[in-house]
Amino acid sequence: MHVPAARIVFSPEDRAEIASATTEILSTGAMTLGAHTDEFEAAFAAAHRAPFAVAVSSGTAALEIILRSLDVQGADVVVPTNTFAATAFAVLRAGATPVFADVSPDTFALTARNVEAAVTPNTRAVVLVQIGGLIPPDITELAAFCADRGLALIEDAAHAHGCRHGEGYAGSFGVAGAFSFYPTKLITSGEGGMIVTADPAIHEAALVYRDQGKAGFLGNTHIKQGYAWRLSEMHAVTGKVHLRHLDDFLATRAAVAARYDAALDALDGASRLRVPADDVCNYYKYIVLPRPGVDRARLKKELKERYGVSLSGEVYEAPLHQQPVFSDYVGRSLPVAEDLCARHVCLPIHSDMTDAEADHVVTSFAAALASLDLDG
Repeated sequence: MHVPAARIVFSPEDRAEIASATTEILSTGAMTLGAHTDEFEAAFAAAHRAPFAVAVSSGTAALEIILRSLDVQGADVVVPTNTFAATAFAVLRAGATPVFADVSPDTFALTARNVEAAVTPNTRAVVLVQIGGLIPPDITELAAFCADRGLALIEDAAHAHGCRHGEGYAGSFGVAGAFSFYPTKLITSGEGGMIVTADPAIHEAALVYRDQGKAGFLGNTHIKQGYAWRLSEMHAVTGKVHLRHLDDFLATRAAVAARYDAALDALDGASRLRVPADDVCNYYKYIVLPRPGVDRARLKKELKERYGVSLSGEVYEAPLHQQPVFSDYVGRSLPVAEDLCARHVCLPIHSDMTDAEADHVVTSFAAALASLDLDG
């Protein structure tokens, strides 16, 4: 059996609907900021219980727009070191300086204590990244810490479509959340992103920033230094159609994760991240920590070549403070993230995964670990 690292799920009916809508878009010439964008925004806001949603060209753009709307230029912004480079790039392009922080081994995410260690007198904002779709259970503590110190908490929710902690959905714990619709994400539009917020000022600023800083779509009066961050109607209709399957995708992935949980809890030599029983995680990544000393490259090679199981990409394989592009922003050592980044793997998990595929993955994983132990 072959289990790929990623699989994008669009039914034949979805593809036909998107193709029909694309024909209509091309025939009318209404190709950007039209009805499909409005409908996608409304549906995404409703799915995440958010008052406002603004569709943009990417998750990176969503994050930069939020940062620009908060006027962080010249300030410091705390960022977890185990995130995709785009998180820190958005900080830099908004005119701020990223300050890298360590994370919790239990959630791969920032904590109030991590942020406190990284805060400077010039800090204005904190970016919480919800790795793998897990909203950290101590997020309310982090939000209170930020509120007490006048820091804006921003959620990089690129992984967290449909995720919930308690009664709060991803994007609702800070001033705004940034989502991505890159092809590998749970919900995709091909390319694209979404800002969710309850703050009318951020909402209004985002509408201006995404369309070259214009005061209105049809005019040429520019009131901010915006950019071409619009989402096309073809991308919007793709995302709108895919979003209808959110609940089904969440249920399928939760069932796969339950099978993984049971198998890993019975396995020596590896541990997993734990999701609170009443929370909703989309398992964008299913993160496993093999015991120290396991050669990750050999493990991945063994799984792929002997068992046909391709592991998903790491989150992430190298922390940002160890990457050359950020050498000017390196401060202290961040040992927890360094260990997590070097050691973890992500089991494949798909929105249409079968029980047989899931069982093959965990059986293969256990066998591959055992073979590495025998090889010494």
